[in-house]
Parts: sequence; structure tokens; C-alpha cells
Amino acid sequence: MYAIAATGRGGPDKLVEVDIPPPVPGPGELLVEVDYAGVNFIDTYERRGIYPVDYPAVLGREGSGRVIGRGAGVEGWWDGTRVAWADGRRSYADKVVIPASSALYVPDHIRLDIAAALALQGLTAHYLIRSIFPVTDGTTILLTGAAGGVGRLAAQLAAAQGATTVGTVGSQEKMAFSQTTHTLVVDDWSAVPGRVRELVGSVDVVYDGIGRASFDHTITCLRPRGLMCLFGGASGQVPPFDLQRLNALGSLYVTRPTLAHYLDDQEWRWNELIGHVSAGRLDVLIGRVAPLSQAAHAHSFIESGTSVGKILLKVR
Repeated sequence: MYAIAATGRGGPDKLVEVDIPPPVPGPGELLVEVDYAGVNFIDTYERRGIYPVDYPAVLGREGSGRVIGRGAGVEGWWDGTRVAWADGRRSYADKVVIPASSALYVPDHIRLDIAAALALQGLTAHYLIRSIFPVTDGTTILLTGAAGGVGRLAAQLAAAQGATTVGTVGSQEKMAFSQTTHTLVVDDWSAVPGRVRELVGSVDVVYDGIGRASFDHTITCLRPRGLMCLFGGASGQVPPFDLQRLNALGSLYVTRPTLAHYLDDQEWRWNELIGHVSAGRLDVLIGRVAPLSQAAHAHSFIESGTSVGKILLKVR
């Protein structure tokens, strides 16, 4: 079976083509023929060794395809059923085994590339907006990476709840892809708090996926008892943090969530996302589709800070 594996800790050059035995589904698992694999920052964290994996490691948490087999005890997922997944493993491959409990049903009217683009980032945006903080009409939000996959989807979900959003992007060219109420082009994070105050005053919640470069500045945009949600580290991981700062800045709250802890109700999240897409209320932007063989280039692209929307690897 054809796959892409990281041979060791390092840069995109560590991603190589490998020929490995096809996976065999165990009890409660599905065997899926992969059409598209999603590229996410978590894949780069595993390749770089920020998140520990055993090398060589076939990467990829997310994708879409068609069921071609089942393990013992699995019912209702017949051959040919179109599925997506957000918490699988080894998706940079021709075939993948996923838990049946992780499978997301893809209706016939939803393209498989859209499903792959929506799985991990859509579910992430959904738990941020619908569960981390009670976003409602009148909520004010600061959202970093507003032109990225999670950012664009989170902004649209927040707008559907009636929120006012200030989004940040890294270049003038990315402004056209933002879905926030206000968009700031950022070349100096220290200037962001003042610009946010000019637009909306202080905000109720910050969703920050940039991390090291932005955190010390975006946290100062919060109102007293506001929530800082750090959901990623595109610029690097935030160093150890003095909790007394939360007191000084207004009795703030801070959380560092991960999608895995919000998948117990993934069916509700997925059905709501599919409903928004079907009704034309959610625009899923696919920024680039590359062949699986070009996974290294896809990693370089997502790490360059120039990407917009979702990056996919086309497997077949």
C-alpha cells in the first residue's frame, strides 16, 4: 500500500514515500479507501516532534473516502458508504482503518473534498464557537488566523450566532478571504490591542491559534472575566505562563482545549455543519489540493504562513 511517512523528527524533507502492508480492521473498526487526506498543523507538530510519535510515522488525522470493509461487531456501515473522519490516524495513505465510532456520514450531495476539508477544522470551529464559550447575539470575539481553515469557519459560525468578530490576517492579500466583521492585517502584534479597542472596545473571548508570537498581546484585549482560548501554535508553543497575570488583567480565564475532548457529541456537531453547508450558510474554502506524493510541499506551504482555507492531499 502506498503511503507517506515521516522518517524522523525534522522538516518537510523527512516526509517520504513508503510501501507498507495494508491495514486490517479490528473489532469496531472500518477499512476505508481514502479519496482525500486533510493537512493540518497537528501533522507538522508530529513531524517536528512537538507531539511525540514513533518514527517512521504515517501522518494524517483527517480525510474522506468510501468504506470497503469492517471489523467484528460493526453494523450499518456498508461497502461504498461515503465517510469522513477527524480523529483517525495514518490517513496519508491509500487505505486507512478508523474506529466506526469516529466515522462521519457524508450525504451524496456533499463532495468528498468538501467533507475532508470540513472534518477536523469544521468540528474544531464548532466546539470553539458552540461549546468553549456561550457565543450569542452581542458577543464580541477576537479571532486570529481569520483567513485559515478553522478561522474562516469559526467566523461564519460566530456570525450565525449573532456575534461581532475582529479577525487578524497576516497580509493584505488575505483580507479578501476573511469572514469576520472587522479584519486587521497584522505585522506587529503589539499594535493589535489598541486597534481592537478602537473597533469594539474589549472583547468577551479571544480564540488564538497563533500562539507564541500573539499570546502576550491578544490576552490584553479581553474584558474583565473574559476567556482566553489558545487552540493552536502556528508560530510556536506559548512558554510557561505566570498565572498572576490573569489576576492583574481582570480575573481572566484561560483554556488550552483539543478536539479529542469534544467528540463525544460529534454527531450533533457534524449534522449542524452539514446543515449549514447544505443551506449555503457555510462557505468551505479549499485553498490548495496537491497529490499525496507532494505532502512535503503541502507541509512547507501550511508552515509558510501564506496559505488560506484548507489544504488537501488527493489520494485518488
